[in-house]
Amino acid sequence: MAEAAPTEASSLVGKLETEVEIKASAGKFHHMFAGRPHHVSKASPDGEAKVAKERIEAVEPEKNLITFRVIEGDLMKEYKSFLLTIQVTPKHGGPGSIVHWHLEYEKISEEVAHPETLLQFCVEVSKEIDEHLLSEE
Repeated sequence: MAEAAPTEASSLVGKLETEVEIKASAGKFHHMFAGRPHHVSKASPDGEAKVAKERIEAVEPEKNLITFRVIEGDLMKEYKSFLLTIQVTPKHGGPGSIVHWHLEYEKISEEVAHPETLLQFCVEVSKEIDEHLLSEE
């Protein structure tokens, strides 16, 4: 019986990641999340209204990395835990950056879908924030 538990749990645990190329600098994009998270909703008005309250778990400015843990909201109806890491790296050999989104989660049951739609939302948010930052220049 004890052997079955890890397999059962592991099917509920998942990771998804995606990368988005942006024109803004890694530092500016990171600062948007780390320094001005309240601007994020303003910069992405098209985002589907999923309410999430998150807590910043880790910030590594030298790596332009930030990790959020979702602590309440719509996502918590379907997931036991949800961790979102955003790391921005300068693009090699040219202007712009790469935004790397990494989602780690545990679903409450098999019926819950993997959050692919959320990954798409991350891509859209990245592009909208990029446009917002470029319009400020």
